[in-house]
Amino acid sequence: MSYARITKDGLWDNNIVFAQILGMCPTMAVTSSATNGLGMGLATTAVLMAANALVSATRHLISPDVRIPVYIVLIATLVTLVDVSINAWAHDLYKVLGLYIALIVANCAVLGRAEAYAGKMPIGPATMDGLMMGLGFTFALTLIGGIREVIGGGTLFANAHLLLGQAFAFLETTVIPGYKGYLMMILPPGGFLTLGFLLAGKRVLDRRLAERAARGAVQPAAA
Repeated sequence: MSYARITKDGLWDNNIVFAQILGMCPTMAVTSSATNGLGMGLATTAVLMAANALVSATRHLISPDVRIPVYIVLIATLVTLVDVSINAWAHDLYKVLGLYIALIVANCAVLGRAEAYAGKMPIGPATMDGLMMGLGFTFALTLIGGIREVIGGGTLFANAHLLLGQAFAFLETTVIPGYKGYLMMILPPGGFLTLGFLLAGKRVLDRRLAERAARGAVQPAAA
């Protein structure tokens, strides 16, 4: 598989949230703001990349009979390293994400990519797959969090400098000055509503793109 195909799969066609409908626990739990979604997505991306690279590098050394327990141990080790790193260098973000960082171990997408792709591919494509799947997941969480934050409070990436560091301060924006917010959007029902509308929107867009591609293929054939 080409790197272009891997990129398109991870970011759009096979997106963890919008196509595979995986990782719903962090998707619903931490996306009350774009900042939280971005932080969780980046942590998951780091685990996905490292897990895919390690699984690919050791795929010929691991017996097929014990591969799943070995994958889980590798992923759990990586999540522990990410967990303590965030606690050390981004403690405010750690306090917000809390248990959900450790629950990356139970994210079906991480083990699923290790089993379905990294365990069968060389290190380069496997690492690229982890990166693109992670960025696609980050995009989904940040988009959902951004929509909920704007409608719920009129801001975007609020407190980014506190949770992610001063380098992210430029992201902080007041989208609707003086807006008092719509509380439901930052509560659990808002997460389900936002995800539902985005899933419907993606399906409509995919259908239209497929129809346009089909018309484009028919015209040269007719000519």
